[in-house]
Amino acid sequence: MIGSETLDAIRQFLKLESSAGILLIAAAVLAIILDNSPFAWLYDQLLTLPFSVSIGTWGLSKPLLLWVNDGLMAVFFLLVGLEVKREILEGELSSKSQILLPAIAAAGGMIVPSGLYAALNWGDPVAIRGWAIPAATDIAFALGIISLLGSRVPVSLKILLTAIAIFDDLGAIIIIAVFYTADLSLLSLAFAAVAIAGLFILNRMRVTRLAPYILIGILLWVFVLKSGVHATLAGVALGLAIPLRAKDAEGHSPLRHLEHILHPWVAFAILPLFAFANAGLPLFEMSFADLQNPVSLGIALGLIAGKQFGVFVPAWLAIKSGLAELPEGTNYLGLYGMSVLTGIGFTMSLFIGSLAFNDPAMAGPVRIGILLGSIVCALLGYIILRKAFARRFTRA
Repeated sequence: MIGSETLDAIRQFLKLESSAGILLIAAAVLAIILDNSPFAWLYDQLLTLPFSVSIGTWGLSKPLLLWVNDGLMAVFFLLVGLEVKREILEGELSSKSQILLPAIAAAGGMIVPSGLYAALNWGDPVAIRGWAIPAATDIAFALGIISLLGSRVPVSLKILLTAIAIFDDLGAIIIIAVFYTADLSLLSLAFAAVAIAGLFILNRMRVTRLAPYILIGILLWVFVLKSGVHATLAGVALGLAIPLRAKDAEGHSPLRHLEHILHPWVAFAILPLFAFANAGLPLFEMSFADLQNPVSLGIALGLIAGKQFGVFVPAWLAIKSGLAELPEGTNYLGLYGMSVLTGIGFTMSLFIGSLAFNDPAMAGPVRIGILLGSIVCALLGYIILRKAFARRFTRA
């Protein structure tokens, strides 16, 4: 059973994520409008505007787009690390019975879409690098669609969707670390290892002040950025190091405190900025051939078909076999509608796409596939969920 305080916290989280999802949609639409307007030059110049930070002879110089993708997204992954740790220690992933259904569904939801993409792009050494793009789920976007249905969708189904997305994020972290790492700098990696050891020592010493963690975390981000491993992984490492519990039972939770601070910034600033910076697509330059590109088709097919079947079929089998239970208050059509919504990849798919391809010519096919697949899944998922809980609508 879920306690009243936990349920209230979950409802607050879902409310925040839902409203953030709507803002995310607005940011993406604005980017597409600007990129197809007379102000397209301004949009492009803004993203390529160079920013530099230097101390003496040492410095970092990157265009604004990379500061968003490498810097601000590290803060997003810091929040992911915090949420994952909390959920595993005392949340929805703290027991085997709670873990099984979302773990099975998430595994299928990553394997099947990736397999479909790989099947369409097999033999092309460049295109095959995008195999992980349709494996991601944008939880803010998906919950934003569910919020349009109001309270008719059971909280238990929203919790399941959130848990699946957490496993998706874990999968994305592993994929980024293993498959999307550039040439490594052993010296920078050694400095990064020292920084991680410092975070571990702070945790073992039960240091509850956030300042030492943040300071070492900033250094870790710089070392990881210079190492060739993607800098967002520094955010995950920092999040996992922050202690959940204080020295005494009455003390505040450093993890919850930082999570509370970061959540609105990530939901209402960082993710919309990322969407605005990465969703621009010059529609007037598109042709029918662009829609037939194997990269676009692989991503769209992976999100639309691969996600829904990869999530629903394993979940259905687990429930029918008695390994897991159908979420309270829902039905199989509702479970299927939620499975369709996991095909909304959007921000996470765009992020993985930016890691998979360095060639600017690949940006168009990637964005076409992601936007097409995400839009279809959003519309289809909404229709199915409305049908699944039609009686709730008639009583409302």
